[in-house]
Amino acid sequence: MQAPTTIRNQFGERLDHVFTPGREGGRDLVVIGHGVTSHHDRPYFAELCAGFARAATASLRFSFAGNGNSEGRFEDCTITKEVGDLGSVLDAFDGWNVTYVGHSMGGAVGMLRASMDERLAALVSMAGMVQVQAFMERVFGHLEPDREDMLDREGCPLTRTFLDDAKRIGTVLPQAAALELPFLIVHGSADELVPIEESYELHEANATSELAVLEGVDHRFTDHLDELVRTVVSWTTAQLSSPRKS
Repeated sequence: MQAPTTIRNQFGERLDHVFTPGREGGRDLVVIGHGVTSHHDRPYFAELCAGFARAATASLRFSFAGNGNSEGRFEDCTITKEVGDLGSVLDAFDGWNVTYVGHSMGGAVGMLRASMDERLAALVSMAGMVQVQAFMERVFGHLEPDREDMLDREGCPLTRTFLDDAKRIGTVLPQAAALELPFLIVHGSADELVPIEESYELHEANATSELAVLEGVDHRFTDHLDELVRTVVSWTTAQLSSPRKS
């Protein structure tokens, strides 16, 4: 199946992306989404896509609107808007068998999208946020909204709109707990941003999920990319080869 060259969200904003082909004629696709203030060119995303290419599985890593080289303003970013962006990616790849892999806030985006969209065949949360509002209070609570940048990254202002959206969501645990699709949770035991306890809580709540704890690994999987790639690629390709995916 032909991959689209341009993807736009519901606001007409172009979503920058990198598509890596898989098996000729295949319709399996792994979509990878990033976390807050990030973009699709992080090393762990590039390594994941290379791993899927070796497994003859197509992949697409993209930047949410307002991030990286995607169109849109960062000031308009919210989790809810990113859930819509992911829906636009699924629209663009209509007819493909899609697994979504989300990192950090991108993990929360995936859990929310999967709770409302049956087009996702499987889900992977990599150090994914579960307690969204608690994260914002813990990590950004010292910042003045609309005046200071998140994580000291210039051009990534913390906005009241972003905080209000996170407060409305609160937690993604109820939506994630109800998911019935194949669901892998990957988290490093030394994560300094999203406590691994959130993934333990998520795994306990969702009977479908599988949990892979990477010992001594931080939020960005520093020096452990090989372990990350093996874990995610092997699990995902096993799901793709399952009879229920045929």
